[in-house]
Amino acid sequence: MNATLKTSLQILLFILILAGTYFLGNLVPRTDFQFTFWIYVVLFGSMILIYVLSDEKTPWFWIFLAGILLRFSLFLSIPIWSDDFARFLWDGELLRLNENPYLETPGQWMENHPLETTKLQNDLFGFLNSPDYFSVYPPLNQAVFWLVAKSGLGTILNGVVGLRILMILGEIGVFFMFMKVFKLFETPINKLWLYWINPLIVIEITGNLHFEGLVLLLLLASIFYQGLKKLLLSGAFWGLSVGVKIIPLMLIPAWIAFPITKKNPLFWIGAGIAIGLSFVPLLIDSSWFNFFQSLKLYQGKFEFNASVYYLLREVGFWIQGYNIIADLTRILSALTLISILYLSWKKKPKTLPELAELWVLIYLIYLILQPVVHPWYLIPGFGLSLLTHKKAFLVWTFTVIFSYQAYGNEVFDENPLFLIAEYVILFLIILIDYFLPNRKTNLSQ
Repeated sequence: MNATLKTSLQILLFILILAGTYFLGNLVPRTDFQFTFWIYVVLFGSMILIYVLSDEKTPWFWIFLAGILLRFSLFLSIPIWSDDFARFLWDGELLRLNENPYLETPGQWMENHPLETTKLQNDLFGFLNSPDYFSVYPPLNQAVFWLVAKSGLGTILNGVVGLRILMILGEIGVFFMFMKVFKLFETPINKLWLYWINPLIVIEITGNLHFEGLVLLLLLASIFYQGLKKLLLSGAFWGLSVGVKIIPLMLIPAWIAFPITKKNPLFWIGAGIAIGLSFVPLLIDSSWFNFFQSLKLYQGKFEFNASVYYLLREVGFWIQGYNIIADLTRILSALTLISILYLSWKKKPKTLPELAELWVLIYLIYLILQPVVHPWYLIPGFGLSLLTHKKAFLVWTFTVIFSYQAYGNEVFDENPLFLIAEYVILFLIILIDYFLPNRKTNLSQ
């Protein structure tokens, strides 16, 4: 196929993606799973075709422009795949009122402060998915919520647009950080297609306003400055990623196993300062207690789109006759920790590419053993996987769409057949990735 024909086909495919993204993010409710699924198939398949038709000399600007157009197609949309944005805006409104979002649940606030409740809070309350839980969002997130609330002019749409502007800026940061790290890793620039126009990334970060994109930005920055031997900055960026989502704390064993950070205190000084500053606001009043209480409740109560957990839960039903989620959560958390410690000790990464591979494996194990795996949880692990030859996370960004079948019914029942389809495909790719390492496809180049 000649270059002109390839370019023309890529343009047509992108127009299809642009139209599909706008339609999916603005008009299709998550309850319409059949429509959602087939549009997603088209979006993902078109992305893969654009990547396959591209070459290593693809100008970065065209990749960048394509992704920006996709993101701005969702600019004025109210998230319809997730209602987490309502809690973001709720916490931000409390901060604007000089109130501590960790001290009262939304339900308690509405009951205790009827005269102080703003119109925005009344508008948001019906959207909240956990009005009886204290906020589980760390102080760094709260700083973003406050910033948006200060400029949101008291409406849901203005608040959503404010959050979206910050998410898009963060995504632009991810794009250019990928370019820097790709150069460091000698990764072809055209691999950016797989992230920058991936429907999961566009919908969940720009559309649904989830913060995992910022976590990825900070992790990439940590790797980049590690490559430049600027260990204080590397540690600080990793510490900030912990401040945004806590989960990157599980990478500590990998850092300890990495010779440079194992021996040099500068990394740990930078990380310690960043983590300390990120969480010090929790020392105000009883914020830390309520924050960790809600985290614990979330961890031991909710279940969604799990794999290993669901299998063990069925065993628990058979043996005990009831859902042993509390016990299983503790067991799987311990198993996750043991696995991470063992793999970090066994792998002993000596180079940055080896460290990135270990991080990807840690994220993979963590998510496989979790009782709750929302689609956006995949984003940091998927982004990091583009620094490797592993394809499991890329495939998972497609199969995870099966999890949205649960929203197609009023009681959010998950159909086992869709879960089986999602995880059978995923585990087959894991088998290829980790047990048949010499078998590479075009997508791994």
